Amino acid sequence: MRLLSSPVPQRKARIEIIPLIDVMFFLLASFMMVSLSLQNMQSKRMSLPDAVTARPDFKPDIFNIGVDKTGNVSVGKTNIQIEKLDEMLAAALKRNTNAPVFVTADRDTLHGSVNRVLDRVRRAGVQRVAFTVDSKPAK
Repeated sequence: MRLLSSPVPQRKARIEIIPLIDVMFFLLASFMMVSLSLQNMQSKRMSLPDAVTARPDFKPDIFNIGVDKTGNVSVGKTNIQIEKLDEMLAAALKRNTNAPVFVTADRDTLHGSVNRVLDRVRRAGVQRVAFTVDSKPAK
């Protein structure tokens, strides 16, 4: 007995590669555009807002660095030289490698003074850095 064949010719399945290449170029271009836009969001903003829930918080496990409007640096409530900050950060990281660092600055502090402190903190290898804010004045 003989089987009847279909009048429609059989075609072998093929993988079309040109649409796949188009999709890959689209994804590449999308990731490049996203990565370029993320670069702007990593910049530091120095105009810190007032916070309603802010309160003084000096705990022994938190490293508090203050910068006043003349550029003087203090750790906790003790004024220090900027060169001494490297040693103090290294000692704090030896005690706790994941120690949080809080940077506080006056509203009138120059941008360069705060950047100088942040650069020292970054060079010390601190992973957790935050800015503290003043509490909003009561009306």
